[in-house]
Amino acid sequence: MITHDLRLIADAILDKKGQNVISLDLRKLDGAIADFFVICDASNTTQVGAVADNIREKMEEEGHRLLRSQGEENNFWIIQDYGNILIHVFLKEYRDFYRLEDLWADVPRKEYKERKKATPKSDK
Repeated sequence: MITHDLRLIADAILDKKGQNVISLDLRKLDGAIADFFVICDASNTTQVGAVADNIREKMEEEGHRLLRSQGEENNFWIIQDYGNILIHVFLKEYRDFYRLEDLWADVPRKEYKERKKATPKSDK
């Protein structure tokens, strides 16, 4: 289930051209505030907002309720809390400055790329 949710979030990010999508598995850390962090960035504040909105929409379609969210007032760094998954959508320069994933450099991480779309076969 969690793998499906992480992929759903990654796809929602990539659909809106979010970049550098990773998940960090924090389950083995004592006192971690979530099981997973998903981190990505976008090139401008409009895109940060669009990525966060698309995540919320796709998660709601799957029956997941957003518990808390912060950062929509400026779209520099939006945090969405889904309980066991915390999502960080950064403006690129903010991600480069805070380097959040470096704080957990020793935990398992996964990178997400856009999935290739199936191309229909020709009837030649």
